[in-house]
Amino acid sequence: MTIAALPPRPTLRPACAHFSSGPCAKRPGWSLDALSGALLGRSHRSPEGRAKLAEVIDRSAALLGMPDGWRLGIVPASDTGAVEMVLWALAGTRGIDVLSFESFSATWAQDLTDVLAVDDVRVLTAPYGALPDLGALDFSRDVVLTWNGTTSGVRIPDGDFIPADRDGLVICDATSAAFVMDLPWEKLDVVTWSWQKALGGEAAHGMLALSPRAVARLEQGAPRPLPKIFRLTAAKGLIEGIFRGDTINTPSMLCVEDALDSLRWAEREGGVRGLAARSAANLRTIEDWVETSDWARFLATDPALRSCTSICLTIGADWFIALDPSAQAKAAKAIATLLEQEGVALDIASYRDAPAGLRLWGGATVEQADIAALLPWLDWAHATVRARYTAAAA
Repeated sequence: MTIAALPPRPTLRPACAHFSSGPCAKRPGWSLDALSGALLGRSHRSPEGRAKLAEVIDRSAALLGMPDGWRLGIVPASDTGAVEMVLWALAGTRGIDVLSFESFSATWAQDLTDVLAVDDVRVLTAPYGALPDLGALDFSRDVVLTWNGTTSGVRIPDGDFIPADRDGLVICDATSAAFVMDLPWEKLDVVTWSWQKALGGEAAHGMLALSPRAVARLEQGAPRPLPKIFRLTAAKGLIEGIFRGDTINTPSMLCVEDALDSLRWAEREGGVRGLAARSAANLRTIEDWVETSDWARFLATDPALRSCTSICLTIGADWFIALDPSAQAKAAKAIATLLEQEGVALDIASYRDAPAGLRLWGGATVEQADIAALLPWLDWAHATVRARYTAAAA
């Protein structure tokens, strides 16, 4: 291939080039003016501060359709902190099964086996792009699962595999699923997420939702000593203030104001149903393009398991055959770099532990028109990089 054979450089550019998988694109129309009401220079424990934190909790619970009797609180350290809090406080009181099919779910498995050294852990694994056998889970035990694999582009399609009548708790990391995917709340006991994914919020704050069954287990006592930042219970039981706006550590009231702005936008867009439709449209746009592409493939080959938020692509290997084994990874990085230099797609390289490729965030804060405008640029960048590598190998 020669430079003359390259497709023309596209002229239409995405209005927003932010396709990062976290922190993600801000909601359409966002500006700094959205933060003008932030409670800056005031204590988060003031009546006004508590009111804003409680509003985040109440609006989130209502948007998600959280069942009556559940508790929802704001916790430190994003979704990771929320998951770690629960694992430290609960894991080890009974046997536990954990799904491991991408980097973050693998982290939970490693924490349980190596860090917490829980005696009875079963790790059900699958390679990137696939799910473990959900039918092999034993719900007489506790179960830890990640609903959407942010680094693999694979999601759990539904909750049919979870029995309504179960002995163990189901602990669900829903950080790239909350607000855009249908979560079966009646079959879950702990659900975690962060503001920085589907809502396009800022980092460092996590959300922790507990069913009555989870609260009852927590109140039985933790199987190990806990640092203060992980403590959800005290001598009298659950620390209820955490779930009314009394956060464990000092939150950023600037981030709180941003979360409130995102939640109000989500309400205007029709709640979870509306946000899910926006995300699904983004995925369909990419699926239609991949279907006719001569080089782009989904890492998740089964459409039923394909994420509509963290959309992971690989590069067809036909032209890599004559090149060195690392050429595919180098080419993927080169494509991402070229598009970033052009200012049309920022932060779309695959996650460092994932197979080489590209990762586009397709969550609800991303406009379908921007996805559509990006696709010709992907073809152009691929053709450009392929020409360079082919010429170098000649």
